[in-house]
Amino acid sequence: MGTAGLETQPSATTYELGDLVAQAWSGKVHVPHFQRDFRWTTKDVLRLFDSIVKGYPIGNLLLWVRRTPERSFTLGSLRIDAPAYEEAFWVVDGQQRITSLANALHPEGHLHDPFAVYYDLAERKFISQPKTREPQHVALPILFDLKRLLAWFRTEGEAVLHLFDEADRVATALRQYKVPAYLVRQDDLDVLTDIFDRMNNYGKRLNRAEIFSALYAGPEDGAEERLNLSRIADRLASRTGFGTIDTDTILASILARRGPDPARDIRNEFTSAGRRTAPEFENEDQDTAYAEGEEALVRAISFLQNEAGVPHLSLLAYRALLVVLTRFFAHFPAPEANTLRLLRRLYWRVAVSGPAVFKGSFTQVSRVLCARIRKGDEHGSVRGLMDTMAEAPRSLPTVERFRTNEAAAKIILSAWWSLRPRSLMTGEPYDAQDLSTLLGDQKTAATAAHVIFPRGLTAQQQLYAGNRIFLPTATDPVSEIPVMLMRQPIDLDDRTWDAVLASHVMNREATGLLADGDREGFLHIRQELIAGQLSDFLDRMAEWDYEDTPSLETLDFDNLDELEGGDDHSL
Repeated sequence: MGTAGLETQPSATTYELGDLVAQAWSGKVHVPHFQRDFRWTTKDVLRLFDSIVKGYPIGNLLLWVRRTPERSFTLGSLRIDAPAYEEAFWVVDGQQRITSLANALHPEGHLHDPFAVYYDLAERKFISQPKTREPQHVALPILFDLKRLLAWFRTEGEAVLHLFDEADRVATALRQYKVPAYLVRQDDLDVLTDIFDRMNNYGKRLNRAEIFSALYAGPEDGAEERLNLSRIADRLASRTGFGTIDTDTILASILARRGPDPARDIRNEFTSAGRRTAPEFENEDQDTAYAEGEEALVRAISFLQNEAGVPHLSLLAYRALLVVLTRFFAHFPAPEANTLRLLRRLYWRVAVSGPAVFKGSFTQVSRVLCARIRKGDEHGSVRGLMDTMAEAPRSLPTVERFRTNEAAAKIILSAWWSLRPRSLMTGEPYDAQDLSTLLGDQKTAATAAHVIFPRGLTAQQQLYAGNRIFLPTATDPVSEIPVMLMRQPIDLDDRTWDAVLASHVMNREATGLLADGDREGFLHIRQELIAGQLSDFLDRMAEWDYEDTPSLETLDFDNLDELEGGDDHSL
């Protein structure tokens, strides 16, 4: 490790909150593009203001002082047109705090979550935007501006004029609160990203994708047009309807494409110095790696949706499998039909039996399986992948515990999706667009996997898969599911209604018990139906009893003849 660093030690100073926020609004405070996205919730913003009024420390800011040309940018929900500054402040540490302060105290920023903060003068505490405004609820932009505060007490706040002293106390505490800051004057971006890396590897750490994004952020110019991990996630969601993949999985997939170990050290990814192995796509720059990584992810997602029967991220059993598939489709963009069939078997065998084979470590899943994928050898790669599951125990997920954030429920939901569930009102099947529209960026399918009986069951029965129904709809009255199941719509004939029930793993015997008020009988029959359908689905998708043989095109029949004694001339 070299000793080169800052030529001048950072200078320490303090800013009154009123001055700091005014500088942010004027465009003197900028957030470098290598910073992580804003992640605070309303709870975090409330805690920040509570700390300020109580006089608690909120931590030091680290500001990079640099000449900055005229530019337009967003800070939280604020769009700022900034003039040129000889000495503007770029936030190396403190982005979440400055963004929260600048937005919650600004009349426009305050209109958006999580910045819609009020102060309850009677309760003497900060609150999120109340459903019903009371006279003692004053918005922060009003509280922060003395003229506006006085005007407010003459109009809206006239009924709580006796609380003026409390408002004045809090307003003064806000405006005069001193925020400590270190100012760094340094032109070398590498030094700044090194500081950023080190600061975020002490205490509460950034995730791996955020550190990677900071290390390889590149120059500020052109940052808004360049691909980055967050932008790839957004583009994938738009292109595939699969949902928004977390940036750690995006990063692991991009790394897996370029080399067999997606958990390798990220600090030398785009330099030759310090790398143990050369990247498998030589002389590839960062922009190309991102673009090609996105395309490989698109192909992997298409396989999951069209071959493996996994329509949305919320039904993906393990994200490590997406990393593995990205590597495979990066090296083999158009696999043979038999290869796709074997990959489908692999996905479902790992989904069901992977925890036993890999001892529950899904970091190991991606590392072990990615290592089996060899550049230029499609058939050898798929054979190597299948070999890892050769001794896998054949098992079924339990239908007695259904939690949408767990792999077992995701597998069950995929099995139900294969039935093309239908509307209980119209009889029409839902499609992938319906599912994608309803789930959007959600990480689980909770909003589509509705509880049939919210009350009246034992704690164990509440968890049954039989107490759920897969309805990816934003229009059907899902609060009336039991009633809808008991009443066949008059415009649906018997054959169509039977098909509707079958699409939800039900039959008329089950709904008859439901109509008789026999919930336990209904759940018993439905649990049996679900277990049978799940077993059939996994038998079809994992094909446990089939030989994992290569396609005929890969077999060398000349060599087989030699092994069997050459040509047979006796016929």
